[in-house]
Amino acid sequence: MIYKLEVVAFDIESCRAIERSGAHRIELCDNPAEGGTTASYGFIEMARKLTSIDLFPIIRPRGGDFLYSDDEFEIMKSDVKVCKDLGCDGIVIGILNKDGSIDKKRCSQLVNLAYPLGVTFHRAFDRVNHAAEALEDVIDIGCERILTSGLYQNASDGLKNLTDLVSQADGRIIIMPGSGIRSNNIEAIAKATKATQFHSSARRLQDSGMEFISPTMNENLQSTSVNEAEIKLTLSVLQNLASPIA
Repeated sequence: MIYKLEVVAFDIESCRAIERSGAHRIELCDNPAEGGTTASYGFIEMARKLTSIDLFPIIRPRGGDFLYSDDEFEIMKSDVKVCKDLGCDGIVIGILNKDGSIDKKRCSQLVNLAYPLGVTFHRAFDRVNHAAEALEDVIDIGCERILTSGLYQNASDGLKNLTDLVSQADGRIIIMPGSGIRSNNIEAIAKATKATQFHSSARRLQDSGMEFISPTMNENLQSTSVNEAEIKLTLSVLQNLASPIA
């Protein structure tokens, strides 16, 4: 069994740490408080320059829901072109209709525009009205994987749905559990779902390096980064699953 781990990066040092750790793919995002939005041109460019593992920026013009205006969709198309121009390996997308179904028309346009880059459908999937139908729609669109927590806040709670999705997919698309995936639960999730690719934030808060912090601003200047040791430990668990010690 071959397992792969994707880790989300919200800053450039995280990109370096994710590659050093031995992870297989970076999901590149900005704005962790919004659940992840599209990184800047400069961030994507530098991430590509400094890393050689697969780099998949998220194409999401804002936080909130996944129902986008015509203007927002034009932004998304432009960002896809940027990712192609900068040499990314893939993109991460997700657009829904008002009724909670997959917006196949717009998603298909992004997939076609991105070609030959790979495409992951992100956790907009966890907001769909009918998971089984949505899975078939995402397959039809041409995505290569779905990042999902099984329609719950975290993958552990969505275990039953994740298992059903992996079974329904039957190798036609990769179901990649994410949200709350850590070294202490990835083995149980892998065994229960039979999934082979996983997504983790391995998140930690990075303290500010400022010597002076204004006492009148009453603000927390910590930023979101990754825990390299946690990534390595998670990969170690997957390695042991793939090659159990006799």
